[in-house]
Amino acid sequence: MIRDEIKAAQISAMKAGEKERLAAVRLILAKIKDRDIELRGKDAPADDDAMVVEVLQKMVKQRRESIDMYRKGDREELARAEEGELAVIEDFLPTQMDEAATRAAIEAIKAETGASSVKDMGRVMATLKERHASELDMAKASRLVKDALA
Repeated sequence: MIRDEIKAAQISAMKAGEKERLAAVRLILAKIKDRDIELRGKDAPADDDAMVVEVLQKMVKQRRESIDMYRKGDREELARAEEGELAVIEDFLPTQMDEAATRAAIEAIKAETGASSVKDMGRVMATLKERHASELDMAKASRLVKDALA
């Protein structure tokens, strides 16, 4: 489980004295804990790894946006700090599908569902998310689905 890997990384970062990595790992664990609290009382997700990956992907997106904003604001030191956190977060994400594999998955789903126009985009996206959510950046996948259905 990814959660166990993150906890193990926290311990190893503490033992190695890696302050920046430890801070990033603690931040990840805090976000996961927040999500656990948010889901308390609701139906627990069937797959804990899927929930953790969702949290990590959201954190990656936030870091990338922050890096862009810091660079536009000429705050290079803050951008570098965000890049450090981003690298740690990405270490725990499963390997992401490349564009060719994503396009192939989209084409397979398109053929399977009989999707032929942009009107069918919701159905294709739902199936894609159901099967490959942990391996995809859904924003990029959305653009590829739109291109495939156009």
